[in-house]
Amino acid sequence: MAKERSLWRGSAFRLCLLSAALFLCLQLGIRRSWCPEEKPPRVPAAGRAHPSARGTEQQPAAGRRRVTYVRSGRRGSSVPGCCPLQPPGSHRRKTVRWHIELQPWASPTPSLSYEALRFLKYISTSQISCEHMNLDSLRGYSETTKKPWSICLDERFSLIHQMRSKQCRLYSLGVGNDDTQFELSMANSGCEVHRFDPSIKSAHVQEGRHLWYHRLSIDWRDPNPAIAAHKLHSNTKKLGTILNEFGHQKIDVLKADVESAEWKILENLILEDVIEQIGQLVFEVHIHWPGFEVSGNDSTVVRYWYSLLRELELKDFRLFHTYKDLSKPQMFLKKEAFNASSCYTLSWVNTRWK
Repeated sequence: MAKERSLWRGSAFRLCLLSAALFLCLQLGIRRSWCPEEKPPRVPAAGRAHPSARGTEQQPAAGRRRVTYVRSGRRGSSVPGCCPLQPPGSHRRKTVRWHIELQPWASPTPSLSYEALRFLKYISTSQISCEHMNLDSLRGYSETTKKPWSICLDERFSLIHQMRSKQCRLYSLGVGNDDTQFELSMANSGCEVHRFDPSIKSAHVQEGRHLWYHRLSIDWRDPNPAIAAHKLHSNTKKLGTILNEFGHQKIDVLKADVESAEWKILENLILEDVIEQIGQLVFEVHIHWPGFEVSGNDSTVVRYWYSLLRELELKDFRLFHTYKDLSKPQMFLKKEAFNASSCYTLSWVNTRWK
């Protein structure tokens, strides 16, 4: 009888231990379900600038935009104006795409004729109307530029309001072009103008109150400092890199005349989402040859050009002005065909720009 009682007590003790273990496991399970785990630190969204990189953009809307450069100098002076570089941690994060999405062929089988006709019709047709496209439309302004670098100054878009409040910024990309009347006109209107040209003598030169010249060339890639051949092109950088280094978050107008490098530069702006930081684009495009590092046969090249412009449309850019330059050779991919000029000046406005 005593032996049976001791066995019963041992079984009861083990049963109590098992019940306690089950109860403890149940409590832990309930606690985990009601108490979420700590989340990792939140990473800023792609394309959004780090707060320390905003620079002049943190100024109130009513205040005057401060420019980056604190010292000025005349062209050729020994102490040119200079720009402070932003710290490495201030660079904005980017979502990089590796290629653009090519549009379907214009015909069931690849054909240069169909691709060319679709492309030429696209660049010759305005997608949105703009009534005021030149600086002489402003009250009291009479200067005109030699070439039709058209910008949209309609009240429904922000550029005209930015100009009136002296808050606008223009980036001008060029290669040894002496025609800077458009840049001078924009600077005289109160815009902060930055002209990038690798042919000038000094690294940074301030000319006047609102105009800067930079010995820099905008490219679709940054030079690799580890490669000796790239050191010769150390003044060549992507536009996104320049924006980071200058501490600029927005460009109200981007004007480009880069002698057939425009297609690859435009591709880079789209792939790295830099395009969303731009209010208006005024590009001179050249179609007498494919352009730098654009490969493929003729029909493939034209399909690529067309796909780039359709990417702009997907980013809410609308073509409001097109100019066919009849003073240039009438060539299309080295052929006298399709009644095309070798050079067109195209102007887009970002309809979401604020």
